[in-house]
Amino acid sequence: MEPLKTVDHVDIDRFMGDWYVIANIPTFIEKGAHNAIESYRLDDDGSIATTFTFHEDSFGGKLKTYQPRGFVSEESNAVWGMQFVWPIKADYRIIYLDEDYTVTVIGRNKRDYVWIMARKPAIPAPEYAAIVDMLESVGYNPGDIQLVPQRW
Repeated sequence: MEPLKTVDHVDIDRFMGDWYVIANIPTFIEKGAHNAIESYRLDDDGSIATTFTFHEDSFGGKLKTYQPRGFVSEESNAVWGMQFVWPIKADYRIIYLDEDYTVTVIGRNKRDYVWIMARKPAIPAPEYAAIVDMLESVGYNPGDIQLVPQRW
């Protein structure tokens, strides 16, 4: 399978901040996540301090927090290695980013995981449907994509 095409360029400063996880193909730690948020901060060494928080299994469930580190690996700033455990850096590709930096999609070449994220806890249904269609066109199974419950 061909590598996923990334966006041409990411303004890393604009990309920093909070992103609500709208939908995903969840990793084992994300199954049952509610109110999931991924937050990015650019550190002085150029790496991305990441904080991923969610409530486990319900809106009132236990708050879980993970703090992987992102390492930008291409000049476009669209390909990162995301490190949860040293020395492994997981493939993390910004394959969609709207021009306002309000909606993004992170994919992986294996097409095993994907994250649809936005600056707000919801996106319009037609925009979500268009993103899922795009993901299908690049090799993802849309039936694997799950909405992440968000209630604020």
